[in-house]
Amino acid sequence: VVQTGTEERRDALDQHLWTFRDDSFLAHATDREAHPGEQPILLTTGDGNPNDAKIRFLVDGAVPPDLGGYERAVFLFDGHDAAQLEAARGHWKVMKSAGHAVTYWQQTPDRRWERKA
Repeated sequence: VVQTGTEERRDALDQHLWTFRDDSFLAHATDREAHPGEQPILLTTGDGNPNDAKIRFLVDGAVPPDLGGYERAVFLFDGHDAAQLEAARGHWKVMKSAGHAVTYWQQTPDRRWERKA
């Protein structure tokens, strides 16, 4: 499940996934379409998990639901945006205090990902 903070962001991501490149297509649908439980990737603004996903991606300020049924939660945010960074720090503290194993990865100037914590 990919949860976005707004319907506009969900719809923009949906459009992008349909048109990005022919050789990089990811089968997906939004929560507005029929049969959300049958989708391999579901784009949503809600907190449900109709396709029984094991990983939940939270983007664009999405507020996490209860993450107890997931194997992994991935919070994606713009580290150059002060509000998003502060929200991410808050989520980190909540997840850590709840006993979840937490890690932090940051993109380097050469576009690689480096584990920071």
